[in-house]
Amino acid sequence: MDPDTEVERIFERDRGGDDDDDEDDEEKKKKWERPPSSYGSMKSDSEELDEEEEEEEGIKEYVVPVALPASSAHDGSRVQRFRAESPETLCTMTTEQTKPPGAVVIETRSSDLEDFPVDEEEEEEEEEEDIEDEILITNSPEPEPFEPEDAMQTDENGQPGRLHPEQDLPHIFRSIQNILTGLSNEELFKFKMWFYQWEPGIKQHQIKDGDLLDFVDKILEVLGQDRSLLHTISTLESVNKKTEADELRTQCKRVLMRFHLKQYLIRKHQVIREGVVRAGKQNLLDTVYVEPQISTRVYGGVDPSHEFRRNYQAALQVPSSDSFVSVNNLFRLQKDDGSPVRTVVTTGIPGIGMSVSVGKFSLDWAELRANRDLQFVIKLSFRTFWVLQSRAQMMSIMEVIEYYHPECKDMTYLDEDDCKFLIIMDSFDCYLADLDWENAPVINDNHTKAKPDTLVVNIIRGTVLRGARVWILGRAAAVSQIPSKFIDVVTEIQGFSDEMIDDYLTRRFSNKDLAAKIVAHYKRLPTLKILARQPFVCWMVATVFERCHRYQGYGDHPPRLTPFYVNILIVQINRRLQFYYKKNENELKWTDVEINLLTKMGKMAFKMLERNTNVFFKEDVKENGLKLREVTVLSGLCTEIPSRSLDGKRTFCFIHFTFQEFMAALYVFTMFRTDAKNVLESGVLQLPKIFTSRYQTKSAAGLIQCALVRTFSSELGYYDMFLRFLCGMLSPDCHDNQLSGYLYRHNAPKVGGLDEVQRLLEQTIQTAPAERVENLKECLREMTQEDE
Repeated sequence: MDPDTEVERIFERDRGGDDDDDEDDEEKKKKWERPPSSYGSMKSDSEELDEEEEEEEGIKEYVVPVALPASSAHDGSRVQRFRAESPETLCTMTTEQTKPPGAVVIETRSSDLEDFPVDEEEEEEEEEEDIEDEILITNSPEPEPFEPEDAMQTDENGQPGRLHPEQDLPHIFRSIQNILTGLSNEELFKFKMWFYQWEPGIKQHQIKDGDLLDFVDKILEVLGQDRSLLHTISTLESVNKKTEADELRTQCKRVLMRFHLKQYLIRKHQVIREGVVRAGKQNLLDTVYVEPQISTRVYGGVDPSHEFRRNYQAALQVPSSDSFVSVNNLFRLQKDDGSPVRTVVTTGIPGIGMSVSVGKFSLDWAELRANRDLQFVIKLSFRTFWVLQSRAQMMSIMEVIEYYHPECKDMTYLDEDDCKFLIIMDSFDCYLADLDWENAPVINDNHTKAKPDTLVVNIIRGTVLRGARVWILGRAAAVSQIPSKFIDVVTEIQGFSDEMIDDYLTRRFSNKDLAAKIVAHYKRLPTLKILARQPFVCWMVATVFERCHRYQGYGDHPPRLTPFYVNILIVQINRRLQFYYKKNENELKWTDVEINLLTKMGKMAFKMLERNTNVFFKEDVKENGLKLREVTVLSGLCTEIPSRSLDGKRTFCFIHFTFQEFMAALYVFTMFRTDAKNVLESGVLQLPKIFTSRYQTKSAAGLIQCALVRTFSSELGYYDMFLRFLCGMLSPDCHDNQLSGYLYRHNAPKVGGLDEVQRLLEQTIQTAPAERVENLKECLREMTQEDE
């Protein structure tokens, strides 16, 4: 029987019996002219009773209930119903009957707002307001500096981003309606009772009263699209209608695959995991997220600001604001010829927020806030391919997708020309083998088995998953090996502006007074204010100061700088052990490998300081007995910057110039503490008059005296931060507490002679030039102040 005829039959049955054969056409026409329901082509009598009951109880608004915990919060009809005022909703217009009586046909159209008919009076009233929105639609798809509303986002054709017709509301509505229409009266009643029993969001009178379309209307409105579909399938199987359940599953296969991908991304990214996860301290990404600045002009990502120095040999720059693009607009960019981009590479220094940006993009797509025109977003981390590579497995790309996303088995849609989907390939630096871009076999089929490295090369080439957009993320020194001919756009995450830092710190705390104290406290240190533009450091500021402000009297003095750099060092080396060497949290014990790595990197940083340079090259790494990949990628302390030399040599630097000075000080202090060696002694040829020679160079005071000589013998800024960090490491809280068990053994003796160092600094402050006094006071405070 035709579904529409069945709808008419059910409707007439629910009205109380057959109509008289001699009913005139006018009465029949009147019967069909009923106010439309929110989804279907008609409104049931029971809804009118509902309205009267709601008015009596004073209920003026019906809010769509929240979906299942794992479901998206935006998965329902996205509309609030005001039945007391008007039964018509957004979805009413989507599925409203437009055919005359006698032809019961439901016409469905796209649920995008611009497709809906607008009353003439409303159109006149809103004409001026709509002009700006229309301009957004018709303008170039080049992203604006602000984030447009979801309904107004434009794809490469200048059309609003919209769901695929087979993933949109009308298709789901028709599919559920057609399947249920095929059930007998008894089967339909049994289905409704099972549905009601296991779904508390549906009321009993909504099950018994009304017709079939009202029932489908109600479940879609209350439960949302995905949950309604899944519950319908499971209920059909419960009432032994497996054939119908399989048929509905087949009709909505594209919807179900999208749903499973959405749930995976929501589970993975809804809660942000920062540092060591503490019970009761989980934060929702949407709550604390502040989008960092992402630029289409790549300068290296290192902030050139410095508390003392102004001129640098490396030509580092800060991109202008006109080059910034929102993370959700990366695939709205265009190539020079106007065609849409296929492959986007995003890079940045360690700790700049690449993983969090992936999480925000994924969550916005899963919750229908952005990029709705992407039918699927599939995450395939390079860590995934590295695991497969280590197993020496031969797999096709479709088998890889099905292995990590079992619900997406037989995903033949990816072979279709009109299937627009995205592959996110993050953590490029986790793929520890070199890729052969020139000689890797070419694969032209999604089902051909190959080694993981061959699959990676062909995905980026564009010969596998031809219709995919590809987003690659990784540290600069790693992604630089990808040939430029395979990349359409390279973007760079620049971190936070000063206003974004304040916004981030304010979002993190429900206690506004505490948030205000933390914002004011970190600004007391100019260098920390610069470094906090890195989201990772900004998180550390929030974490450390939240703990410290619990102590009574904390905040009277500015914070010390050295403990923050020590924390950065420890966290980055621990991440290295976890991400690249698969160590668990209880296995993060530093071995001689980590100690030697940091010692040699510190030695290289000290040599750079002596040469007055802030960049290094491959030759410098080899000279210090280090491996290039270990230093520039795996350590998390360095990055590659675009070469501006004539010979085109690869150029590297530390994540910030002050971090180079910190690593140099760490090397000098480590040599003094572990080997009783003063590496600064060789540079002291003659003591200036303001110093005396009574201090032995092997003592702590002698070490600081040599550092003072170097500082005063150089221009302002060359050794000043180095001296401050060196004094900070003499603090027992630093070398005997923070670094104990990591760089130094637990039972190592404390550094003695700190009273002499304090007297030396106090005497030097009395006789030092005016421009040096402030930093010397900071050096003294770094060593003597007990709190952070």
